Amino acid sequence: MNACKSLVALLLPLLLPVAANAQLLPTRRIPAEAASQAVAEAVASCTKQGYNETAVLVDADGVRQAVLRGDRAGSHTLDSAFDKAYTAASFKADTTALYERAKTAPGFSNLFTQLPHLILLGGGIVIKVGDEVVGAIGAAGAPGANLDDACARAGLEKIQAQLK
Repeated sequence: MNACKSLVALLLPLLLPVAANAQLLPTRRIPAEAASQAVAEAVASCTKQGYNETAVLVDADGVRQAVLRGDRAGSHTLDSAFDKAYTAASFKADTTALYERAKTAPGFSNLFTQLPHLILLGGGIVIKVGDEVVGAIGAAGAPGANLDDACARAGLEKIQAQLK
């Protein structure tokens, strides 16, 4: 028994660094400057079309990283744009795709009435580097989810080449 304890005491310090390293996950973050550019482009894209838009960019965990409320955008668009971005990041899917899925998957839409910040409206676009979701951008304020989608996509396209 003492031999086992001695062996464990001898090997434990060798195993701890391996165990500690195995628990860490590498993460990628969208730089603040790129996040700011994305929301600015999303708002500008909608403004050119005559829409009063708000854009919010979140990281992969759904935490706000950049927010821009366009001129004359309603105060409700701050929450709507965040909820769209949060939903896209959380489900790792564009919100329009989630909306379509809810039409055919029984019970799926119930999640959106039970959990905070989830919304079944287009306008939330996932941001990926390769296959890894690194964030999402949400847009709200245009008179239609397809228009919000287009504005959010414009924001993503502005920074896509910078993300590597």
